[in-house]
Amino acid sequence: MSEAPEIRTPRLLLRRWRPTDLDPFAAMNADLRVMEFFRSTLSREVSESFFARLNETLDTQRFGWWAVEIRGIAPFAGFVGLSVPGFETHFTPCVETGWRFPFEYWNRGYATEAARAALMFGFEQARLNEIVAFTVPSNVRSRRIRAVSRP
Repeated sequence: MSEAPEIRTPRLLLRRWRPTDLDPFAAMNADLRVMEFFRSTLSREVSESFFARLNETLDTQRFGWWAVEIRGIAPFAGFVGLSVPGFETHFTPCVETGWRFPFEYWNRGYATEAARAALMFGFEQARLNEIVAFTVPSNVRSRRIRAVSRP
């Protein structure tokens, strides 16, 4: 299977990861505001380990977590994509959509725009039948994101 393509939206580029993304990626994962609804922030070492696998997943599955670039503004502004959760629960196995953006890019519609593009790719290009999103009930910011239902 070939690697996942870049995806363009009016303001964003969803793309493969670059070595220059590591530092802002690790900083985002260490931010208490960004990681509020996770068990903890991520150490630099954990971020590096996660980072090392990102392009490989895009290549092997043809989807995964794309780096998000705000064209002409920010070369790295978070990530969005599709993933197979690595845990078991009543709704797995499944493909999930998710996103993570640094605090300075919140409340500008980037997550919604990026999530819509990832979902459209998932349904139209990857031919997935279902994609789920989940978070804790108190994560109001993520719950506000309105992507799309199946086209």
